[in-house]
Amino acid sequence: MKEQLDLLIRQVDDRQDELIGLLERLIQFRTPAPPARNTEEAQQFIASFLQDKGFAIDKWDVYPGDPNVVGVLKGQAGDTYKSLIINGHVDVAEVNEDEPWEKEPFTPIVRDGVIIGRGASDMKGGLAGALFAIQLLHEAGIELPGDLTFQSVIGEEVGEAGTLECCKRGYSADFAVVVDTSDLHIQGQGGVITGWITVKSKQTFHDATRKSMIHPGGKLFGANAIEKMMKVIQGLQELERHWAVMKSYPGYAPGTNTINPAVIEGGRHAAFIADECRLWITVHFYPNETYEQVAKEIEAHILQVAEGDIWLRENPPQFEWGGSSMIEDRGEIFPSLEVDANHSAVLTLMSSHESVVREQAIVDVSPTVTDGGWFGDAGIPAAIYGPGDLQNAHAVNEQVSIEQLIHFTKVILKFIYEWGHTRK
Repeated sequence: MKEQLDLLIRQVDDRQDELIGLLERLIQFRTPAPPARNTEEAQQFIASFLQDKGFAIDKWDVYPGDPNVVGVLKGQAGDTYKSLIINGHVDVAEVNEDEPWEKEPFTPIVRDGVIIGRGASDMKGGLAGALFAIQLLHEAGIELPGDLTFQSVIGEEVGEAGTLECCKRGYSADFAVVVDTSDLHIQGQGGVITGWITVKSKQTFHDATRKSMIHPGGKLFGANAIEKMMKVIQGLQELERHWAVMKSYPGYAPGTNTINPAVIEGGRHAAFIADECRLWITVHFYPNETYEQVAKEIEAHILQVAEGDIWLRENPPQFEWGGSSMIEDRGEIFPSLEVDANHSAVLTLMSSHESVVREQAIVDVSPTVTDGGWFGDAGIPAAIYGPGDLQNAHAVNEQVSIEQLIHFTKVILKFIYEWGHTRK
């Protein structure tokens, strides 16, 4: 077993040009989101790649032009050996026309120990490494006892949870690895939820009535919704400061849990008293919290603020949380993910990393969010582990270290092999 595995790991070095070529091919697929609806060709490539390696393919449209691909390779003894999901998103960050790229963003450059191109770090490097590991296992004729599932999903960059759709479709396993950008750290994450808070008047008034609303003896019970939203924003700031004082989580700087007033919309035009104002907020929360929990905390606090205002008491703020797409409905959810450092799969992944990289594995928390939280939300133990760093993710001249890509491929190869040979 060990000799066979060591031979495969050495092949990653010997055949690194093939690995680099696979990443170059993935980068060449133009899959930025936004605009999205452009992953069909890339997903068909991945589906065909997996099918050639013996995987049964499930491909379906989440949105027109944006299909998910799930490949399932049944193990020889799936009932008694551990199962694994490898997950990654095929969409990449948007590219603006005026960005000063060294070369066209979807024409990869290989030089000076790096691969440059949109998606190299986030996260086609992780996809390429995991696919190449599967290729090596297949070519060696190795049949895992445990089931292996590969998920290539869409929409992560714009809050379109392709991974959630996989969970809804019934895909599960004893463990999942999201091969997203982590600089080869084994990571959990906090969560993000967006929400809309609406302040709305039951009546609409001409702007000439303002004097009667705000001066003594006017006897008109009304208000400007924009001005009342100022009280809501102040209440959110108070709650944000309270969270910073009262909440913490290892690995995060104090106050990482934030409530950001991101967009405000209100009023009709200058001849009206503003009868509606809408505030779009982005909320970051810790790995040991849920998006339902933080939404309830915000609602409870803001409704208490409204109770202290005579007009808001009669016209309480309304709340809408989350959404399935930043493109389609201007909302998103990324659940949090806690990693159990003592879980047997995490220990196996740590061991795989340490034997390949010759450095102690780091288990920590990501400063950003990935699809990993959807596994935690579905009750599937999971971790984020992939090549690339956040300084390069979404950046002009995005790049990934070839050395790190090779290390990742060796680690994920070793982990797939060893976890697939672990008894339940």
